[in-house]
Amino acid sequence: MSLTDREPQALDVLDDAGRKVLFTEARTANTFAEVAVSDDELALIWDLARWSPSAANGQPLRVLFVRTDEGKERLVRHLDEGNRAKSLQAPAVAVLAYDVDFHEQMPTVFPARGDMLRAAFADQTEKRESLAAYNSALQTGVFLLAVRAAGLAAGPMAGFDRAGVDEEFFAGTSWRSHLVVNIGHPGADPWFPRLPRVPAEDAVAYA
Repeated sequence: MSLTDREPQALDVLDDAGRKVLFTEARTANTFAEVAVSDDELALIWDLARWSPSAANGQPLRVLFVRTDEGKERLVRHLDEGNRAKSLQAPAVAVLAYDVDFHEQMPTVFPARGDMLRAAFADQTEKRESLAAYNSALQTGVFLLAVRAAGLAAGPMAGFDRAGVDEEFFAGTSWRSHLVVNIGHPGADPWFPRLPRVPAEDAVAYA
């Protein structure tokens, strides 16, 4: 039997309820209820998010979960003023970062060629930075879906001083922050009105 004679692998299709949770009815939360986010919930988010694709399976995304009052006070001083109250109210805040030294993990995440890839990237700092930034952004999309899949709401925010956050939390490390995500259960009036989507005819082409 040739490969073309084999039955194609049947993949599961997400049902309508799952599509609503992850996509069609998912929203960015702007207020959060006073309900704690547990260690198990945060662990579940990461356990789902870590399966994201990334180039050569490099997995540069790193996450700092901030939950203590002291940690939040250290964080919010680096946020844009309009974002501070949201993060102080959120039960948990994830600082998403990328590791510019992700190549050090290549023997673990790509065993067949890990040593070769680690050596190839060792002296290419600028290329590693570019790859880490791009692939962590790809992983970040999956991270937001993971928050929703865990039954929680996400409030991603790019309005913050990256250099300040890096100095505050990541000094002396190879981590670089790129997004702050508030996490919790929706509070009072959590959603802004739903905004339109780009029409398919303006966004999709076929060849």
